[in-house]
Amino acid sequence: MSWLICGSVPEEDFPLCMGEWRMEGDRIVPEKVFVCGKQESVPAVPILRGTPALAAAAILALEAMGSQPPLVLLTGDCGSSVGSGKLYEFLSSWLSSAESSQVNGLTFHYLFPSVDGHNRILMALEERKDAMPALIADAGFMYAAKMSGYASRYDVFTPDAGELAFLADEKAPHPFYTRGFLLSEENSVEALAKRAYEHGDSARLLLVKGASDIIMEDGREVARVTEPCLPFMEPVGGTGDLVTGLLTAFAASGKPLREACMLAAQSARCVGELTDPTPATSIAAFMPFVPAGVTIGIRKMETQR
Repeated sequence: MSWLICGSVPEEDFPLCMGEWRMEGDRIVPEKVFVCGKQESVPAVPILRGTPALAAAAILALEAMGSQPPLVLLTGDCGSSVGSGKLYEFLSSWLSSAESSQVNGLTFHYLFPSVDGHNRILMALEERKDAMPALIADAGFMYAAKMSGYASRYDVFTPDAGELAFLADEKAPHPFYTRGFLLSEENSVEALAKRAYEHGDSARLLLVKGASDIIMEDGREVARVTEPCLPFMEPVGGTGDLVTGLLTAFAASGKPLREACMLAAQSARCVGELTDPTPATSIAAFMPFVPAGVTIGIRKMETQR
């Protein structure tokens, strides 16, 4: 069984491709990657932030745990939506194939939000004869899930506080239209998460990323991770992608999703502590510390039980 990560690379001419990748320096490098069903040349991708950072964290964490690497489905898209449209079309068709039956979980990341594209994928998943795979969504795909009205079909969303405010606004068709009163600091994470869940605009679990990482289930707080406290992680672009990548890895390794959320939040902080970042540190600099951070994170969670 395997896990599939779906997302984009900020290059319009990057090919739609799927397969296994490996880490090499500050890049992810194609290992067994196919372009639209054909084995062709695919370039290495620098780990700047976004889906490549998520995939790198998942690859390294799964390797550290001795688990199978994830499949990664990538497309090039700088905001035109063309590449994302190709991915939506390909994935909705591929999910009907026998090959897809080996996938027991999917993580959706940076894709241009498309309600139609989202719904075609969800319909393809629900029409499969196999059990419904676990579904994790972050970034643009989380927006599409909420905008479609099917957010409650998901197992985990990983918003920050601003994204949570959009989920909590049952009248907002797009994050730009989130009503101001929901963005007020007076609204706690707990209140926003409860509101989103009650309106059916939340996944079953939320890993709300921030100064405190808060795990919500069915609109209620079930865990909170606060240590180590690392203020310099906040301004580094891609640390949220690191968390979602670690969540993907723990879920793919077979951990129950609530536990996977807690382990991801804890391990990301351990990775950050080992990296000892400044605001100028790149997310690529965190990656060499992922294996040790995962080991420490697992140990910390075990001692807290």
